[in-house]
Amino acid sequence: MSFKGWPEITMNSNDGKSVKAKTPLIISASRATDIPAFYSEWLLNQLKEGYTTWKNPFNGKLSYISFRNTRVIVFWSKNPKPILPYLDTLDEMNLRYYFHFTLNDYAKEGLEPNVPPLSERIETFIKLSEKIGKEKVIWRFDPLVKTDETGTPELLEKIRTIGSQISPYTCKLVFSFIQISPYKKVQRKLMKETSNFSQKDVKNYEFTDEQKHCFANQLYNIAKNWNIELASCAEPTDLSSYNIKHNKCIDDKLIRKLFMHDTFLMNFLNTGKIKKQHNIFHNNIPVNPHLKDKGQRKDCGCIYSKDIGKYNTCPHLCAYCYANSDSKSILDNYGQ
Repeated sequence: MSFKGWPEITMNSNDGKSVKAKTPLIISASRATDIPAFYSEWLLNQLKEGYTTWKNPFNGKLSYISFRNTRVIVFWSKNPKPILPYLDTLDEMNLRYYFHFTLNDYAKEGLEPNVPPLSERIETFIKLSEKIGKEKVIWRFDPLVKTDETGTPELLEKIRTIGSQISPYTCKLVFSFIQISPYKKVQRKLMKETSNFSQKDVKNYEFTDEQKHCFANQLYNIAKNWNIELASCAEPTDLSSYNIKHNKCIDDKLIRKLFMHDTFLMNFLNTGKIKKQHNIFHNNIPVNPHLKDKGQRKDCGCIYSKDIGKYNTCPHLCAYCYANSDSKSILDNYGQ
């Protein structure tokens, strides 16, 4: 039953080299950069070529990823508008997908300097939901960031304002509380690139357990009439008393529900192995506990996928992002 890792094949790259390539069933696109916003055409070209390369951000090692077995792409985006014209092509390629749409409002705080105006992003959220179905568009308010001027009341009001407009177009709201202390890069960026963090002790901007419970209680009261599920991302605190679950962003239960007639995919979820079989599994099969992605944070519930995004490539330049370090080179490389 245990997952042994994505199978490898030997393939020829475009430059004629014989290389080893992983063959993941589930692609994450991407935790590291906003592929739908900035690299949709690149993604379609890579899918048509049948493979892509990925550079490890920690050791610089290049690896190859083949799409020969890929069945699901999980998209992460703050602005998926540019990928909308390509979704029909993905359908024609028999690829399944769903979106994590991060729809925050940090315009006043200057934390997301290059995202489109909120009203435009809300319009995109609704268009995407109407095109592919609300169960495939997950709303993220992520992360929850306190500043000198923005506390829990202000954050809750931002969520209320957005949710009142988009709650009919999604089935779930996922949130996370920012973690600053473990990430020196994030600390430096927040203090350097914004004027909303004047206190030297970064713990003052993180949520205590008491503050998390207070926030969760108020969020539950705001959202109880929206008819959507609430979930926290990679959160150790138990908030189940407010009907808030621990989320899986790469979610085997959701994949079962959305794509249950894909027997190739269902076999992997049931066995941890990649092998075709012909009978159709249904949604009442127990979750395979061995699929948890051990490469993610301890409290992350995601199952295995392969992320194809590259660090230091996202022009959104969000101040809290762990995957960007040099803003100028990112903009230069993107052609601005």
